[in-house]
Amino acid sequence: MAVAETSLVQKEPPNFNDHQPENYSKINRESLYDRYHRNFIGSVSTSTVIRKLKEFEFKSDLNHLPEHMSWDEYSFKKGKMSFIAHDYDTRKIVAILDGRTQATIRNHFLRYSRQVRCRVKVITIDMFSPYYDIARKLFSNSKIILDCFHIVQHLNRAMNRVCIQIMNQFDRRSHEYKALKRYWKLIQQDSRKLSDKRFYQPTFRSHLTNKEVLEKLLSYSQELRQHYNLYQLLLFHFQEKQTEHFFNLIEETISSVNPIFQTLFKNFLKDKDKIMNALELPHSNAKLEDTTNLIKDIKRNAFSFRNFDNFKTRIFIVLNIKKERTNWSSPGCNFSSTHYS
Repeated sequence: MAVAETSLVQKEPPNFNDHQPENYSKINRESLYDRYHRNFIGSVSTSTVIRKLKEFEFKSDLNHLPEHMSWDEYSFKKGKMSFIAHDYDTRKIVAILDGRTQATIRNHFLRYSRQVRCRVKVITIDMFSPYYDIARKLFSNSKIILDCFHIVQHLNRAMNRVCIQIMNQFDRRSHEYKALKRYWKLIQQDSRKLSDKRFYQPTFRSHLTNKEVLEKLLSYSQELRQHYNLYQLLLFHFQEKQTEHFFNLIEETISSVNPIFQTLFKNFLKDKDKIMNALELPHSNAKLEDTTNLIKDIKRNAFSFRNFDNFKTRIFIVLNIKKERTNWSSPGCNFSSTHYS
């Protein structure tokens, strides 16, 4: 089909190559990474970045340890945990170690003299048993406190396991099984905090309050009701810091409760002095948990780390950007003298 030539239409289409830059094909072949590297990174190589990061040093003052110290752990790789300790009062990092074994922790704190270690008055830990022995041996003058959150967490888990055990006694198609499966969280909650508002509950096909739903769940099993009442009493005594009532109740019921609760009660009695310290003293691991959550964010944003030293360096840099919490030194850069907010 012939096209008439006008001022807008030409018989022969223009050669676009005549109007394109000479390096047009080169630009097309250039990868996105190359453009980013040229425009934003310039001549800085990966090896240069690694070399500069290695220039940072974490200074450990071997003549000082905080009076109140918190210990915890975080995941470095799948199946591998790392140790972290910080000052409870100032939130400054005391140590980050590649592993949480007794040997790793002992070798680090033995660098401090016995006189310095004797100044530590309180160590807050979770219920990871290897921490007990190493803390008692290295810090003979300190009181060891079990974190209150972890004590309540173990109570919750025991109650949940008993509930699942009773639920599995019913047929999977039964109304009791479906109700326990749907409303198990009500059994975990503090009974004093249950809502009095009515909502439509599809499992029961009626408008009920949470307290009414809970009463129906407990009516399915006498064993469930007994353990629920015990669980609520223990929570009440613990929250009200009634140490004597808490342990008296454990000692009275340990022989008659479910084996799951028996195992938990034996552990509580074994760690009685540490739990009593938790109820009597105001210290906890809450501040350290905030730091470990920040570490989890660092790991997630970086899609994990293969090298522990790089991970450790990244943690220190981020903590100092947020607020000075470590003693860093580097040629031309001194983090230990500057506060970041």
